[in-house]
Amino acid sequence: MDAAQQEATARARELQRSWYGEPLGALFRRLIDDLGLNQARLAAVLGLSAPMLSQLMSGQRAKIGNPAVVQRVQALQELAGQVADGSISAAEATDRMEEIKKSQGGSVLTTTSQTTNSSGAPTVRRVVREIQSLLRSVAAAGDIIDAADSLAPTHPELAEFLRVYGAGRTSDAVSHYESHQN
Repeated sequence: MDAAQQEATARARELQRSWYGEPLGALFRRLIDDLGLNQARLAAVLGLSAPMLSQLMSGQRAKIGNPAVVQRVQALQELAGQVADGSISAAEATDRMEEIKKSQGGSVLTTTSQTTNSSGAPTVRRVVREIQSLLRSVAAAGDIIDAADSLAPTHPELAEFLRVYGAGRTSDAVSHYESHQN
């Protein structure tokens, strides 16, 4: 890979980090590991071609263009969390992946049933991801930061919200939320 290709790949991964909270290669590898999939199966569940998945993972492409695919990624992340905490079995996860594969998407925000933990309450991480998804569906991280800078003199709380939730990392936004609840 020449220097120009390396630079383009680095830029794509940085864009992915700003849009999705982390490079898609890391996110997809974690889903593959957590759900016991291979790349071909993950591509099928997401509704992507295997080459497209590979390009997203390697940083040859930066953005998932189809909002329904983004929602399927979010649903798989939630599913992986449920498998990890033992709230659903591997067999149930397989059935759920078939449902996810068939989903056509809908609104940017997912339904309440998909955003709850085992007690029925929304998880902070899930709500933060939905806020990020909504903000990032209408503007890139740089544009969100520019908007925050413009609002800072008159609306500092809103500016902080945009910086943390719109352009920040998911883990930082969760920490920010939790620190303001005490």
